[in-house]
Amino acid sequence: MLDLLLEKHCVSQELSEEDIREQVNLFLIAGHETLGTTISWALFLLGHHPEVQAKIHDEIDRVFGDDFDRPVTEDDFKDLQYLECVLKELSTYTSKYSLISVQHRYYNEINKSDGYPIPKGAACIIFAYSLHRDEDVFPDPEKFDPDRFSPENSVNIPEFAYIPFSAGPRNCIGYKFAEMELRVILSCIMRNFTVKSLDPMDKVKPILNIGIHSNAEIRIRISSRSVPKPA
Repeated sequence: MLDLLLEKHCVSQELSEEDIREQVNLFLIAGHETLGTTISWALFLLGHHPEVQAKIHDEIDRVFGDDFDRPVTEDDFKDLQYLECVLKELSTYTSKYSLISVQHRYYNEINKSDGYPIPKGAACIIFAYSLHRDEDVFPDPEKFDPDRFSPENSVNIPEFAYIPFSAGPRNCIGYKFAEMELRVILSCIMRNFTVKSLDPMDKVKPILNIGIHSNAEIRIRISSRSVPKPA
């Protein structure tokens, strides 16, 4: 990617050095740092919910059996439905996969909201962390409950009540890639290990900024697991 960007600067002069820096920052910060933070939160929450972890293990074992080394394929995703529910519930708990807690847009024309006029150029701030804690849509929002995203329950969630990657023409450019990364990484970890969180949930709390980080170290104990081979 960097070679392509440099070519656009050195050869065709389509991009300035500032343009290149902005693109690199986007992919490094928005595309990788946030993924690592999300996985840390996922392991912390799973370490506090062994019943959820057990369901993930059961599903993964049905898909992969005792083969701990086979690469995850795109065809496997359709069979990892409970893992998908876990990832979506993680979005409501930590605001979104990419962990950007605030989204904003500018109005390019005069508009109204609930009868109140909104001038052109006004900023609209969307606080996803609060949106995903709307009790009318997500009852008991502080509870980590992947079943709220089961097929029979998710039909009750309005379209724009759940926006882990924003929405509309300016949504996250890499959301499909991020979803695939999370499924692959977490399925590989859970295929091989069990996790247990070492600190209570009231000690490790989210800190709201542009992203959502923890106020303390996330400490977990990782143990190897084995799946009994069929007789």
